[in-house]
Amino acid sequence: MPINSVKADETIQTVSKTKTLIRLFSYLLNYKRSILAVLIIMAVSIGITLVNPLIIEYAVNVNIKNGDQKGLYQLSILALVLNILLVLLIKLRMYLMSILSNDILVTIRQELYIHIQKLSFAFFDSRPTGKILARIIGDVNSLKNVLSNSVTTLIPDFLTLVAVVVIMFIKDAKLALAAMASLPLMMVGVWFIQTRSHKRWQIHRKKSSNLNAFIHEDLSGMRIIQSLTAEEETRKNFDVLLEEHRKSFIDAILYSDAFGSVIDFCWGLGTICLYLIGVRLIGADQVPVGTLLAFGTYISMFWRPVMNLSNFYNQIITNISGAERIFEILDTKPDITNAKNAETMPDICGEVVFSHVSFSYEKDTKVLDDVSFRIKPGETIALVGPTGAGKTTVVNLISRFYDVQEGAVLIDGKDVRTVTLESLRKQMGIMTQDNFLFSGTVKENIRYGKLDATDEEIIAAAKAVNAHDFIIKMEKGYDTELKERGAGLSIGQKQLLAFARTMVSMPKILILDEATSSIDTHTELLVQQGIEALLKGRTSFVIAHRLSTIQKADRIFVIDKGGIVEEGTSKELLKKKGAYYELYMAQFKNIA
Repeated sequence: MPINSVKADETIQTVSKTKTLIRLFSYLLNYKRSILAVLIIMAVSIGITLVNPLIIEYAVNVNIKNGDQKGLYQLSILALVLNILLVLLIKLRMYLMSILSNDILVTIRQELYIHIQKLSFAFFDSRPTGKILARIIGDVNSLKNVLSNSVTTLIPDFLTLVAVVVIMFIKDAKLALAAMASLPLMMVGVWFIQTRSHKRWQIHRKKSSNLNAFIHEDLSGMRIIQSLTAEEETRKNFDVLLEEHRKSFIDAILYSDAFGSVIDFCWGLGTICLYLIGVRLIGADQVPVGTLLAFGTYISMFWRPVMNLSNFYNQIITNISGAERIFEILDTKPDITNAKNAETMPDICGEVVFSHVSFSYEKDTKVLDDVSFRIKPGETIALVGPTGAGKTTVVNLISRFYDVQEGAVLIDGKDVRTVTLESLRKQMGIMTQDNFLFSGTVKENIRYGKLDATDEEIIAAAKAVNAHDFIIKMEKGYDTELKERGAGLSIGQKQLLAFARTMVSMPKILILDEATSSIDTHTELLVQQGIEALLKGRTSFVIAHRLSTIQKADRIFVIDKGGIVEEGTSKELLKKKGAYYELYMAQFKNIA
């Protein structure tokens, strides 16, 4: 399997980390009460933590020095009660933040999914499905610890750090300066590491996305791979992507792990400065034992928050690339949107007009060039022509999956760009050659065409396309559970169910894009009867390579070279012995 499409790294627009973090943390503002509760818990926890060294100092300098055993026992009981309370408060804080962070992840994932559903076909044409899945699943999950620790680590550790520094300077400024002597060295080391770490985590996210896209594509095309005995080639491609993923992770983690080493080194250096420099300069006899022990505790309380904050910073550097990739999609604006003053499309009668329409998917390559035609309500129009001539483009413009670059598409005299997408597409039935079925029951799959359809309407639609007979023979009839993509059903059966799903919506305009291409001749005869009943009284567009399916069309458009080269009924076009005649005879010879 070719891997060029999935191996190419995605290009992400560069955005400052500060803006990304502000945008990410803004989600916390929707949970003010929960945040307030957590902050209160943290304030009490910090207070207990800061009191502990003072208890030790008082116990040594007063109780032990004066031989006050009763006071020492009372102080010990107080310390025990406070620290049990501290453990319980920490557990409660972590529990509340876990709930809060998961709620935020759900919100982000919902926003991302809803936004992706609004994006235009051009967005999906430009990237594999696996890369989109990587952002919805992996990138969102990567934010959990960042969101949780933003409150449980950032705020309490920062406040603890400030409080510890203030207390140390109040007790002895010289000892405080000695304890923090290695802080500038730590700041330089952390800055050096983070500048290199962030770039490498961005690369790793891209390689993860490539691997995810390949796996998704590989599983989707497993039948093709096995039928062509391409397992070995696919494995080699997988190994290439897997090795790139592994190397990118190692490159990133080497820098991330260096954070802890730098902090540990500076922590140890600060402790040495406290005992070997600070005490020596001041004089050991001038520092009470209890105060020295308290300072030893405070220096741990100083460097532990520094370590936690550095780890949190490391998490940000590691996972901010996930947030960047998420916001990049959320900031992607759909090409096809409702106009500011878009109105609801009235009930469609069925007149369709192309007025000097030109369209191209790529610059300098026009698929349609100044195309004009008018379709009367209730007409059935067949579109034929060579592959890539623009047949599907015509119906995509009617459905407004793309917008014209020049000219206009009118339905009942209204430009499709002036009405809401929902009101337009809701009155259309679109049936493609991709007879995609969802996991769920037969009934649910048919009802997808009209979410409020009754059971009677579902059965009527199934009967119209002659699907009812095979459905009732299934294990649970209409309540039979279908596997992903309708696995276990024949191609013809899947096609019939897809037809029923389209028919239940009772569309005003019907579009059949190669809808019978996968059906055998016997099944086609059954479906054709249902199609004829559905086409009656509706404006319909039928794209078909199999010319036998369009003999009863009111008009046939032969599309080629950016326009309509022939137009007429099947009999009229055969008499002309032009492009349609050549297609018909070539197909007839192939069948013969």
